[in-house]
Amino acid sequence: MTKAEKQYLSKVAELGCIICKSPAEIHHIRTGMGIGQRNTNFMVLPLCPQHHRTGGFGIAIHAGQKTWEKNFGTELELIELVKARI
Repeated sequence: MTKAEKQYLSKVAELGCIICKSPAEIHHIRTGMGIGQRNTNFMVLPLCPQHHRTGGFGIAIHAGQKTWEKNFGTELELIELVKARI
């Protein structure tokens, strides 16, 4: 990981969860990626554990992305919010 990537990831995490403003971890967006592929370190969202992986169907993106996106917005819509806030 480059210095620029580390700095960017740190800034994104400092924003807090894009949904609820709780302390965040990094989610690499999956839009446009194939199975088993991960996006770059510049295509990330700050999500709290609940909205990222532990919240269950409709709350955690990894528990049902289509429903999650209906509730909170698409990954691409949210990535634009992140970029505007950085």
